[in-house]
Amino acid sequence: MNRAERIFHLHRRLKESRQPPSLAQLVEQLGVSRATLKRDIEYMRDFMQAPIEYDAQANGYRYDPDAPAFELPGLWFNESELLALLTIEQLLEDMQPGLLAPVIGPMKTRIRRLLETGGQDSTELRRRIQIQPQAHRTSAADTFRVAAEATLAGHPLDIDYHGRARDSATRRRIHPQRLLYYRDNWYLIAWCENAEALRTFALERIRAATPVQDAPLREEADADLDRHIGAAFGIFTGPASEWAVLRFTPEHARWVADETWHPDQIGQYRGDTWELQIPYSDPTELIQEILRHGPGVEVIAPESLRQRVAETLREAAARYT
Repeated sequence: MNRAERIFHLHRRLKESRQPPSLAQLVEQLGVSRATLKRDIEYMRDFMQAPIEYDAQANGYRYDPDAPAFELPGLWFNESELLALLTIEQLLEDMQPGLLAPVIGPMKTRIRRLLETGGQDSTELRRRIQIQPQAHRTSAADTFRVAAEATLAGHPLDIDYHGRARDSATRRRIHPQRLLYYRDNWYLIAWCENAEALRTFALERIRAATPVQDAPLREEADADLDRHIGAAFGIFTGPASEWAVLRFTPEHARWVADETWHPDQIGQYRGDTWELQIPYSDPTELIQEILRHGPGVEVIAPESLRQRVAETLREAAARYT
C-alpha cells in the first residue's frame, strides 16, 4: 500500500473499531513496520489535523471523542469504489420516472452525499469524470422485469426468441439461472428445453416472455454455470475447445500487454512482440476482437482460426478494390 491507502485504512480502523486498536494490531492489519505506522499517525496529526490520541487505559489509538467529527480531506475513493458509485449515480439519474420514483430519489441523494464526503461536489464529479457506455442495445422494460423476476423467484419462462445468427424466431421454454451484464448489455443464462443444454439469450432479442408459475424450475449447479459463463473468451459461452495464439506487433503490444482478455490467458514477450494465448469455444467474438487490431496482430494457431481471420480480411479488402 502507498501512504494514501494506508491512511485511508488507518482512518477507517480508528473510526469503526469499538475498542481502540493497539499499535501491534494496527501493524499486523496494515502490514507495515512500527516505524512506518508511527510516521503515518504523525503525518495525520501534523498535516491533516487528525485528533488522534493514545488511550493508555485501553492501550490503543483512537480519535478524541471530544473533538469535532474528523473526515479525510480530498477524494478518498479507490478506482473501483469511485467507478461503482459514479455508475450507480448515472444509472439512477438516467432512469425514467415510474413506480420506483419514491425509492430512487432518496437513494440518489444518499449516493451523492457519499461522493461528497471526499470534499467534492457530486455535480462537478459527474462533469469531470464520465462513464461512456459502448454498443448498448436497449431491451423492452417489460422483458427485463419478467426475466429478472423469473430468475430471482425461480420459475420457467416461455419465450419467443429471434436469434441473430440464424435470423429466425423460435418458441422455447427456458429455466432462468442468472442475469449477466456484459459489455453494457444484458443476457439471460438459462437451461433451454429445446436444446437440452445451457444457453445464453440476449434480452433485447426476446420478443415475448410469459412466466410459467405451475412448472418446477430446473436448477443448475453453480460450478456448471461458472464453467458455462467463464470458461472461454467472450459472451459465446461454453467449455473452451481451443486455445488461440496471437502475436502482436511491438506498437500494439504496448496496449495489449496491459489488457486482460480472459482470466486464464497466458501472455509473454517474444522478443519485442507480445504473444497472447486465449481459451475459446465459438470464435465469433474473438475474431471481432482480433480484427480490431488490423495489421497489428497475427493469428499463429490454431490453423482453422488463422484461416477464418485471413478469409474475413480478404473479403473486407475486396470491398475497397
